[in-house]
Amino acid sequence: MRRHLLFCAILLAGAATLRAQQINPAVPPPPPPSEAPAEQPEPPPEQPVFDPLRAEKNLEVGTFYLKRGNYDAAIDRFVDATHFQPKLAKTWKFLGEAYEKKHANTSALESYQKYLELLPNAEDAEKIKKRIASLEEKAAQQASKHASR
Repeated sequence: MRRHLLFCAILLAGAATLRAQQINPAVPPPPPPSEAPAEQPEPPPEQPVFDPLRAEKNLEVGTFYLKRGNYDAAIDRFVDATHFQPKLAKTWKFLGEAYEKKHANTSALESYQKYLELLPNAEDAEKIKKRIASLEEKAAQQASKHASR
């Protein structure tokens, strides 16, 4: 009997709690609790920050994407690398290659010029100069096409 009374008391206490938790349609619900926003990866800063390890890692991953043909991902990584080590010449060269493969000739041209500015006596300087000349020619052709429209 005692257990039965104890069980009934617990059951009634639970029912009272449930009644207290029922939603009244006339009363608006309270606002949701404020949650801390999920941490987003930090975007590269606008001002260059010298971090050669991050630059090298971005260069490595960008090169992987470039070889796989994922030019947008490669460009993103190379741009990040230029923020962390702006004077790393090979980053600008690879960035130029990625832009060139994506047919973004103006951006490719700028990247190659930056490469030669940083490393004027590079072993492949003549090859890069030929690419620049070719890209300038293509840019001039595109400009004349747009002008004739």
